[in-house]
Amino acid sequence: MRVDYRFGLNGIDVPRFSVESTEGPQKLFTLATLVLNVLHEQPRVDLVFHSPNASDLPKKINRLKEIVESAPEVENLRYTDGKTGELGGIYYRWLSIHATDGSGGG
Repeated sequence: MRVDYRFGLNGIDVPRFSVESTEGPQKLFTLATLVLNVLHEQPRVDLVFHSPNASDLPKKINRLKEIVESAPEVENLRYTDGKTGELGGIYYRWLSIHATDGSGGG
């Protein structure tokens, strides 16, 4: 399912995105650039990773962190693990990424 929407970041306290952990690495690169662009405007982004295989979650999260941290001029990021659980055979794990300089990532 695809959901399209339009609204400005200034209308959201904390932007949130969903990540299917079964997606390939190309989606993680797209997500990483989106996260970095949002952190330029907002101090925090929340992500929920989900998969039918619980062992996929930490792997994808670590790969995303690696991609984000490889970007030029990226520093002062902090990660906070959120709730982890299972719902109907799908495992999920929340992750918050914070721009610790207090002004978004920029």
